[in-house]
Formats: sequence, structure tokens, C-alpha cells
Amino acid sequence: MKDGFLKVGVASVDVEVANPIHNKEKVMEVMKKADKNGVKLLVFPELVLTAYTCNDLFLQKTLLDEAKKQLFVILEETKGQDMVTVLGLPLTVNHKLYNCAVFVQGGKILGVVPKHYLPNYSEFYEARHFAPGEEEVKMIRLGGKDVPFGMNLLFCCENMEELVIGCEICEDLWSPLPPSTHHALAGATVICNPSASDETTTKDTYRRNLVSQQSARLVCAYLYSCAGEGESTQDLVYSGHNMIAEYGAILKESRRFQNSYIETEIDLQRLEADRRRMTTFVTEGADKKYERVYFRLKEERTQISRTFERTPFIPSNKADRERRCDEILTIQAMGLKKRLAHTHCQSAVVGISGGLDSTLAVLVTARAFDMLNIPRENIVCVTMPCFGTTDRTYSNAVTLTKKLGASLREIRINKAVEQHFSDIGHDPENHDVTYENSQARERTQILMDIANQTNGMVIGTGDMSELALGWATYNGDHMSMYAVNSSVPKTLVRHLVRYYADTSKEQELKEVLLDILDTPVSPELLPPVDGVISQKTEDLVGPYELHDFFLYYMLRFGFHPEKIFRLTRQTFGEEYDVATCYKWLRTFCWRFFAQHFKRSCLPDGPKVGSIAVSPRGDLRMPSDASSAVWMSELDELKDKLGL
Repeated sequence: MKDGFLKVGVASVDVEVANPIHNKEKVMEVMKKADKNGVKLLVFPELVLTAYTCNDLFLQKTLLDEAKKQLFVILEETKGQDMVTVLGLPLTVNHKLYNCAVFVQGGKILGVVPKHYLPNYSEFYEARHFAPGEEEVKMIRLGGKDVPFGMNLLFCCENMEELVIGCEICEDLWSPLPPSTHHALAGATVICNPSASDETTTKDTYRRNLVSQQSARLVCAYLYSCAGEGESTQDLVYSGHNMIAEYGAILKESRRFQNSYIETEIDLQRLEADRRRMTTFVTEGADKKYERVYFRLKEERTQISRTFERTPFIPSNKADRERRCDEILTIQAMGLKKRLAHTHCQSAVVGISGGLDSTLAVLVTARAFDMLNIPRENIVCVTMPCFGTTDRTYSNAVTLTKKLGASLREIRINKAVEQHFSDIGHDPENHDVTYENSQARERTQILMDIANQTNGMVIGTGDMSELALGWATYNGDHMSMYAVNSSVPKTLVRHLVRYYADTSKEQELKEVLLDILDTPVSPELLPPVDGVISQKTEDLVGPYELHDFFLYYMLRFGFHPEKIFRLTRQTFGEEYDVATCYKWLRTFCWRFFAQHFKRSCLPDGPKVGSIAVSPRGDLRMPSDASSAVWMSELDELKDKLGL
């Protein structure tokens, strides 16, 4: 539990209406299974010990007494059990009957939460039998013990402070102001909902949206357990639609029309991180009426079964991915369109290399020019071959420019760079950082001067992954007048170019884009070997799919390096070994801090997703911040791994 993961479960069982003895047995079967699997929080449906569809039998003391008796049997049979379980049953308090969720752990009752909103419309008649629960918490006598009873109960784990559990029951969620809203503002990170929602056509979609949206609005995990097969079908059918949601995402969902048990892990540190970040998640004064019940869980490492997206910036679903790509290209083009219109520029200058980043930049520029009805020939693509340029990238740069209808200028910079080496006394056979950066800065000077000639602006090509790593020449490719790719990670650049290729109606343009996609990522600053690229970026700084994964979890959620490493191994374990994952994570953390001075003076550029590194927007970080704490944790991790 150290890294914030908590294994949770949701179940519907094959109940018999008005038979608590049978229902207890079915509940115990699942409780034993879940406990064996390491589940720490388990939720059963509304009124599971009696079944929901008892109707006027709820007025029979025989049924009520037997349900309570079976609750005590469960307590006896689960002594010493670490798992917290939420059980639904009817309870009489001060001569009133309440529809309740009882929280139990290790043979003890932690507290009782009554249902507040009682549906009494259409097929529902709950107000005929039950009294509405009240917010105020009071003590009641149950099983010879005083236990807290009331809606405003929060169950807090003493040795996992990010775990705070609140509860609402079925219709509570469907109301205009669900109790869970107040629970979350008072600190609840997990909402349990024992429910008995009958099935009608299309109701599942609405129910799923409710659960998803409530978990998103409240930045919480939401455990929804629904009554299923076994309930009376006299007038209704219950499908057992169980769901586990986290911050808007349905992590696990059961098939309907069969009883089921589902389990997965929720990431409480992720939820806590976003609540810290969101200044509109206001909690001051929200907990004045709440009572907190404290419990402890055994401290053990949660085994992770859930999967994580290899490319967190890119939807895995094809339709969603295509929609996202089109939207991002439009955002980039709209940003550039405004800047061009504001500055009255009729020209744009792009350094075109035949690589992915400059390709995306010129595609975006073409779209912006089309929006402004400026002829594409006013886009000046400048190819500047030098020591490392290969025929393949040169040819692709030329072909791409022509197929887009832009203007092409070729300016070879060999002589200018060699003159510069002579001026500063640098040996051209010494292929060090001076050798490489001199070429990058010469190219930037040319682009800036051509922009002056054409009354235009230089369009930046560098992407967010390069900026996160500082893989850019300061005042070289690092600089421009508007940086359209500045918040687009490298893995996403690839998908944007592929989307453009897939949707292009011109075959030759499509072919050159596909060849660019197939070309190794390289700055091409060192001489090629036998005409082939000799300098591959990912050999030097590591695979961009790993760095984008690190970037997402470090900036989006502020995770510890050790947790990021664990997620990396869970996601990429079959492709990269332990030493490789560790090596590149360490590289990322060190470079992220050491190279921030390059991000502190970035050109303007549009934010397109949940993360950006602009010093005027998402990342306000001092350039001289120390990485010592992060590197120290990585040192400890290295020792644990035996590397």
C-alpha cells in the first residue's frame, strides 16, 4: 500500500428473496475469495442480506431479526479478517426502519450509513417501508456495542492517510445533489454505493455515465455494486451491473444479467495528487458535521493486476485517436493562425529536415495558412544540409515541401560552419558538442534572417519530449518565434503525422509521410556512415516511449520515482529489462532538472493536452532547483534492485 494502490472488489450474489440465511452463505463465499485475493475493500449490493425486492415483508419483524442475526454470524466468521466490507440490510433504529450499509472489519462493526433519498415514483415504493437517513451522526446499540449511525460518516485508514471512505446508497447518486459530493469535499477519496437499480432499455448507459461523471467531478474512486439475479422478477429485472471507476474512467465493469465479482486496484495517490493541484477543489469548512471512524489495514505490497496505457498521451481506441489527432492539429493551427493575424505576417519560415518534428510543424503551418486564405507558397521551407545530412532525409524534405505547395530554399551551411570553426579555433575533426551545436545555431540564424527578409516568422519545430529532456541546442533549434509543437510529446508527433498520412487524398504526399515515419529519429549533426544515419537520438537519451511515460506520471501526478519505475515495469516489462528501465528513468530525472533553464525561456506555443512545460503556464519551476531528493530515491531503488 506504500505506493497508493488499494485492491478493491465489488460483487453481486445469487440471493433468495427474504432468506437471510441463504444470502449470508453467498456473501461469505465472496468475502473469503476476496480476502484471499488481497482485497482491502469489498462492496455488496443494497439490502443484500434480505434481497431488495421484499416489499411489505420488510414490515415483518421475523425477517428483520433474521437479517440482523446473520450480520452477527458474518462478524463471528470474519474475526481477524483485514478487509473492510460493506453489507446492505434493513435496520430498526428508534422504531424507524432504515435502508442501511453496514461497514464491518475483522468481526467488528465500524459504522452504519443509512440511505437518504428514498425513491417513491414509478416502480419504486421505498418510502412505504423506510425512513430517510439523516446527516447527523449518533450512536446506536448494535450487537452489544455502541456504533456510529448517520450519513455523515467517513471511514479513515490510519496507516494509509489517502484512504478515506464515504458511502451513499443507490438513489442517493441519482439525486440533484448526491451525498457523495459533500463526502468528497470533507475528504472522502473512495465512495461506496450499494445499489439495487433495476434494468430497463438504455438505463445501463445512463447509470454508467452517472458513476463515471461523479467519480470525475469528485476526483475519487467510485465502487458501485448492483443487485442482480435472484431478486424477484415479479415486475422488474435486476442485472448485477457492477462498476469500479477512478476519476472518470471505468476501470472494471461486469457483464450484465449475471451475478459477478470484479476486482482491481485503485490509485489513491493519483487522486490525492490531482486534488492538491486543483485549486477549485475547495474543502475548507466542509467537514464540520462529519464524524470520522478510524481503522487500520495490514501494511503489505498490493499486487497490481490492472494495466496502464503504454502511450498515455494517445487514446488506444482508433476512433478516439483519430478524433484526438484532428482536434490537436486544429488547436495547433488555430494558435498559429492568431499569431500570424496579430503580427500581420504573410510569410512563415520553417527549417525542414525530413524528420518528424519539422514535418508536423509544416503540416500545421499549411493548415493555418488555409484558414487565413494565405497562399501556401508563402510558407518558406528551408533545407540546410550539412555534415550529417543523408540523401533520404534531404529527399523527403524536398518532396514534402513540393507536395504541400510551399516554397523551398536550399542553403548548404558547410562552408559557414567551417568558417565559424576557424574563427573560434575549433578542430573540425573534433566531433564534440561544439561541433554539433555550431550547426544548429547556424541554421537558426539563417531562419531568423530569412524571416526578416520575407516579413515572416520562424515556426518552431521542437516537441515537448525534447524540451523535457533538454534535448535541444540552446538558442539553436530551441528558439523560434512561435513553437507549434511545444506541448506535443514525441510519441504523439508520430501519430499526428500518421493521421495526416492516412487521411491524405494525395498518394505521393502519403508515401513521403510514411517514409518520414519510418526514418530513425536523429538530429543528423554527425557524419553518416556509408550514407546511413549514424546518430540515433534514442540510442543517446533513451526510447521516447519510456520518456513520455515518465513525463506523464511525473508531471501529471507528481509520483515518486520508485512508483514510476513500478508502473514502467508493469507496462513495459516484456520489452525492457529492469536495468534498462532504471537507466532511462534515472536519465530522465537528471536531465529534467539539469536542463530546465532551456524551458524557462521558451517561445510561445499552444497547449494541446493535460501537460505542458511552458514557464508561463503549467510548469513554473526554478532553473536552479536541486534534483538531490529524486536522485537519492533512485539510489535507494538501485540498491533494492541489486543493480
